Amino acid sequence: MSGLKELRSRIGSIKTTRQVTSAMKMVSAAKLKRAQDNVIHFRPYVKHFDNILSTVLKGADHPEDLLYLSSKTPEKVLVVLVSSNRGLCGGFNSSVTNAAIQAVRTDYFKQHQRKNVRFLAIGKQGDRLLRGQKMPVADHINEIFDQLNYEQVAKIADQLTRDYLNGTYDRIELVYNEFINAAQYVQRREVFLPLPVSEQDKITKDIIFEPSNSEILGSMIPWALRILMYKVLIYSFAAEHGARMTAMHQATDNATELLGELSLQYNKARQAAITGEILEITGGAEALRK
Repeated sequence: MSGLKELRSRIGSIKTTRQVTSAMKMVSAAKLKRAQDNVIHFRPYVKHFDNILSTVLKGADHPEDLLYLSSKTPEKVLVVLVSSNRGLCGGFNSSVTNAAIQAVRTDYFKQHQRKNVRFLAIGKQGDRLLRGQKMPVADHINEIFDQLNYEQVAKIADQLTRDYLNGTYDRIELVYNEFINAAQYVQRREVFLPLPVSEQDKITKDIIFEPSNSEILGSMIPWALRILMYKVLIYSFAAEHGARMTAMHQATDNATELLGELSLQYNKARQAAITGEILEITGGAEALRK
């Protein structure tokens, strides 16, 4: 009977776990719908703004002279890692953290050896994983996901821009999970500053700008950086809830499958126990007759 009690206890625990994972799946599905709508609505805006910025850059006489577009070899690097505040979302946090660490060890190896690489962790899980790997975390931001909005994100982008312009960092790179769909995301790296300058950006000279190209760029670039940061965070936020919904869906299915196996095992054990008791009663009755 002790075996039956143990099985009943396990079945009860798994049923409770299944209720929790099922509820978390539904909550994540609701949050994912809102986050996915934000991504879908924001994508056309980002695309058109990037086209306008590219056009303005093409009209610049010497775009490489702008501080935002400096192409010097970086000595001091900041890697902004975007993760989540909560776990239970599969490999969402570990994969993006590993991508950030790998980026440092490959592309910024010399700077890292000279202790000139720092991390800004946006999200508690990334902060925890970085510190577990003994990586230098300069700062962390956790509360941004409590109420994700453009105004709060713009403050982060402006602070990073100031850090770049005053020489605290020569290069700032963003590492995050990009939302593809509810069941898929990929790790992305994007340079926040300096903005990349290609030869193609220096070709077109037949565009007239008012008041001037440099003045337009001076106001557009900070705006573009805020948009980039906001895009990265809403993409990561949507990917997080997609990953959690998928993980909880799999956990619920696994719990249901395990419940079926344990129920079958319990029924077999119970039937064997009942059969044993019947045999004992029958054997006792036969002994009394003799």
